[in-house]
Amino acid sequence: MKRTAALTLSALLAVAGATVQAKLPAPSDEAKAKAAETAAKAAHGGKVANFQLCKSMDQTAAGYFAAAKKTGKAASAAVATPACADPGAFVYVADGTAPAAAASPAATVAAAALKPAAKK
Repeated sequence: MKRTAALTLSALLAVAGATVQAKLPAPSDEAKAKAAETAAKAAHGGKVANFQLCKSMDQTAAGYFAAAKKTGKAASAAVATPACADPGAFVYVADGTAPAAAASPAATVAAAALKPAAKK
């Protein structure tokens, strides 16, 4: 008897709760801008994490090849990989356009290394 009463009461509460839920108001322009900035910061944080991972993998590979050379083991040839791209400092522009910031020195060097040599 108690079990049936408890089940009936919980079913009534579930139905009443579903009908009473109110619709939330649309977010304001300020809230939308704050959410966009937070998303941009999170994306930049991911780029920074990828850059740090790339640098640590380069250091690990360099250490491996140095140790292999020191012990006289024949290490497999290094695979050419693109240079690690430093994302630079976080800059957010509210209107969605790209900021007109100077390129980081690492990005400039990497871009110059990828350009083919000019023909004379």
